Amino acid sequence: MDKQLPNEELMVKIAKGDEYAFQILVERHQTSLLNLIYRFLGGDRTKSQDLAQEVFLRVWQAARSYEAKAKFTTWLYRIVVNICLNELKASRRKKWLRFFQVDREEQGVGEEDFSGEEPSPEDQLLSKERSREITEALQRLPENQRMALVLKRYDDLSYAEIAGILNCSVSAVESLLVRAKKNLQEKLKIS
Repeated sequence: MDKQLPNEELMVKIAKGDEYAFQILVERHQTSLLNLIYRFLGGDRTKSQDLAQEVFLRVWQAARSYEAKAKFTTWLYRIVVNICLNELKASRRKKWLRFFQVDREEQGVGEEDFSGEEPSPEDQLLSKERSREITEALQRLPENQRMALVLKRYDDLSYAEIAGILNCSVSAVESLLVRAKKNLQEKLKIS
């Protein structure tokens, strides 16, 4: 099978039970999903991996009903957003939501977490404190602002793509991002 097939064609094959097509789809999107979930949840690597698996399980289960009405990644990220928000709600009810884990040696920060590349010890020392401050400030943002900011800043999605994922208008996304940036700047000044 051609690994260059578009996501939509892979979904057609997955709907027919093609496990190899599913493997290609997972390999193609796993790192970006892991990083998105990791950033949104504030640095819990194990929980991020568990939720990414749940995302792909839902993709497998929904393959037969998938319709390419929107861009595939918009559909996929909508699943991620729903799973992340559900996780936050469940965590609040159980009062075991952790915004940031201090054990940085095991977890690292950002893209390095899942890309397989290790930052130098010097880079780790220089960025550790600032990363902690940013992560803590990001976790104090309202959920919708945090998700919009993560999708724009780290995944470099367009306003239209974010609007599709968050199920709102482009102007609402613009407003969310303006408020998120302002709130984040204020929280970083306090830190």
